[in-house]
Amino acid sequence: MMKKLLSLCAIILMGLLYNCGEHKLHNEAITKKGRDMFGYYIPRGLTKTTDGLIPGYVMFSVPNSPYTYLVNRKGEVVHQWKGNYGAFNAYLMDDGSILLAAEDPDFPVFGFGGPYGRIQKISWDGKMLWDFEYADTTQIVHHDFAVMPNGNVLAIAYETSSYDYALARGRKPELIPRSGPWMEKIIEIEPQGTRGGKIVWEWRIEDHLIQDYDEAKANYGNVSEHPELFNFNLGDSIPARITQDSLDILKAMGRGGRNLTLDNPHSDIFHINAINYNAELDQIAFSSPELSEVFIIDHSVSTEEASGHEGGNSGKGGDILFRWGNPENYHMGDSTDRQLFGQHDVRWIEPGKPGAGNLTLFNNHPPGDFDFEERNSDSLNYSMVFEITTPIDENGQYVITEDQSYGPEQPTWFYMAADTLSFYSSYISGAHRMENGNTFINEGAKGRFFEVTPEKEIVWEYLNPYRGEIRKNNGEPKNPMPEPYFEFRATFIPADHPALQGKELLPIDPQPEPFVLPPPKEEK
Repeated sequence: MMKKLLSLCAIILMGLLYNCGEHKLHNEAITKKGRDMFGYYIPRGLTKTTDGLIPGYVMFSVPNSPYTYLVNRKGEVVHQWKGNYGAFNAYLMDDGSILLAAEDPDFPVFGFGGPYGRIQKISWDGKMLWDFEYADTTQIVHHDFAVMPNGNVLAIAYETSSYDYALARGRKPELIPRSGPWMEKIIEIEPQGTRGGKIVWEWRIEDHLIQDYDEAKANYGNVSEHPELFNFNLGDSIPARITQDSLDILKAMGRGGRNLTLDNPHSDIFHINAINYNAELDQIAFSSPELSEVFIIDHSVSTEEASGHEGGNSGKGGDILFRWGNPENYHMGDSTDRQLFGQHDVRWIEPGKPGAGNLTLFNNHPPGDFDFEERNSDSLNYSMVFEITTPIDENGQYVITEDQSYGPEQPTWFYMAADTLSFYSSYISGAHRMENGNTFINEGAKGRFFEVTPEKEIVWEYLNPYRGEIRKNNGEPKNPMPEPYFEFRATFIPADHPALQGKELLPIDPQPEPFVLPPPKEEK
């Protein structure tokens, strides 16, 4: 059982040995007191550049703003897209438009855990081409989405349930939120007109559960014999119900989300935070930081087959084809075998790029426990970026040996900071492979984007200096703390991207005004 823990420790030790004497410590990471996960009062904009960079740009959505910016290698904004709501994350289309996750200002029920409610398409010159709302009292799109080659959109969505619903399906009573857990589904949306969307395919996690708690309830079985299913009894016990006074204080502090109630804390039991589509395999990868695992399922199935255990190219219906990061979840290991800790942004490396077909992901805080509410920036946690090679045989099947967990035993490549501690974001964040074999990393809490070589040398670095002025529904300004510059997603766009051809990408004049964080109040 110690094998994978020793493997992870070996990776960390290799990183430390590599880094010894190679780089200087970041001042803010030298002491616990000086450590700052959010990057308060540090230099922003372009902070490092080197010769020999491949031409390109970086696209990111400005926090608390309707804007998505494109910046050049000098850190200058050369283009902007403006929506009509808060911009969450965007994907660039070949025609120069973006598909954007936009935060609906009045969605009901949900309000923490990354819901946004709208997916919009905005042209290069700022016209709203499509505005699709998927937010009501029972369901909402959240976190990430993926654009398919046919123009359809794969999106993650919460759907409400009840306490009795979860109890009947074998979840332990102490693990059930009082208002019921938010279940997860993946929907495929076919855009129609300027506001419409047809759901042409869907997959629900509720169809792929197993539990070994109560044989009189649904989904009963031996968890270790069914790694293709999700154990419905993972997670921590639900804390005692808070008082109305405590709820009022939390809302006054801006904590917990605008739809927080006495009964819905901890409803987000899976918290799927990333989705990626592989057209060649016709498969979907997604990430659950609550489970500390990444998963792959088959998209070649019909919606009916997706609800079962047979059909599709895999012959396994909508069951899990591959999972990695925490085999204790399916009783094929213990805590020492765990390799992922609250991870984000799983994606396949695209064809033509070094490592094509492998998965990259941002491993937020190994090793240690994660408290999403606290988002602790004073711990000794750190972050890593992993590249893993999935175990696929000649028939395209993911290999798992009987009585063992899914491999690999360790990443094919990893990145960690020179001093370990200066690279850390306990939530959001991401990474992806570039055409030259370098890796582009978004340290989300700090809004820090940087490019590293395979040898782990930083060759370019930029820190987001921008924040918008979207206000609360009552007109009050939003408190920028604790995350004034955060970025859920940032993307390197190569200069030869079809969207940029024929475009005159000169710096905008004048440049957008940077956000300056007010000085801290002096301690009495």
